[in-house]
Amino acid sequence: MILEIARVYLSFVNPPYSPHREDFIELSDALTLIFFAAFSRRNFLRYKESPDIKNPQSLRTMTITPTHTLAQLPDHTQLPCEDGEFVKNFQEHPQSILLTDSIAPVLDRLHPDGRYDIGQDSGIYWKVTHPPLKGCVSPDWFYVPNIPPLLNGQMRRSYVLWQERIPPAIVLEFVSGSGAEERDRTPETGKFWVYETQIQPEYYGIYEVRRERVEVYRLVNGRYQRMTPNERGHFPIESMGVELGIWQGVYQNHDLPWMRWWDGEGNLLLAGAERAERERLEKEQERERAERAELGERQAQAALQQLRDRLMARGIDPDNLPTEDC
Repeated sequence: MILEIARVYLSFVNPPYSPHREDFIELSDALTLIFFAAFSRRNFLRYKESPDIKNPQSLRTMTITPTHTLAQLPDHTQLPCEDGEFVKNFQEHPQSILLTDSIAPVLDRLHPDGRYDIGQDSGIYWKVTHPPLKGCVSPDWFYVPNIPPLLNGQMRRSYVLWQERIPPAIVLEFVSGSGAEERDRTPETGKFWVYETQIQPEYYGIYEVRRERVEVYRLVNGRYQRMTPNERGHFPIESMGVELGIWQGVYQNHDLPWMRWWDGEGNLLLAGAERAERERLEKEQERERAERAELGERQAQAALQQLRDRLMARGIDPDNLPTEDC
């Protein structure tokens, strides 16, 4: 019977997951619980006064009760946090650090209560599957607003969408190959399809490292529309008050094109080391200005003293110089 219910669930999950549709969330919770229980070896579910399970809408009224222990949906501590894959190139790790480091002051202003988190090559679980990793994608970088930075006093091992309910504001993928994987719209398995219809971050960015370009999509009425860059060649991320684009320069001793943030006026947002270097240079310039001013004052005093000495050598008191009548 459980497997029959699971089959109904699988035929019903085609509608997109939308955290903004509370009615679908309630239904998906019940269906997901049933589906997960079907794969549990230690837990069994039964339902009483069963409605016609061929009618998915009737599942709203289904009462699920345990015979032993109610099967619980897994949380971030119970799901795999690694997929066995290695980072594809040396740039991915510093690229993520650069994005996080430079956007942190902006997010701190947006969230004075500290309620946000950033994932770097971390899993987002969007569907309960067997094995679990089939229902998980791992963006290279993503930001989720309005969530606590810790869960029960510990950092997240992964982001579990059915547990936290809030989709990321932006997801970024770094392309090492052709980009076919990041643009794959195949239902259930394609990464683009998963982001667009299931996880639904407002912005989805694909950074093609070799081609030195980024394309950004924005979710409009449940579908991604490709954005057009502004006059600076950047993509405005309105909910964050920043722009995203490509910057050529040196970071961590590598002169490469990097994906970076700018403010709304086109000013580059600096990373921590860059901010520290700028502050050091500003202090150095201020010290040099003060030294030049002090030197100029000393030179002026010395010149004045030389003039006084010449006047006194001629028998003229520099403090009592004669004045001409006008």
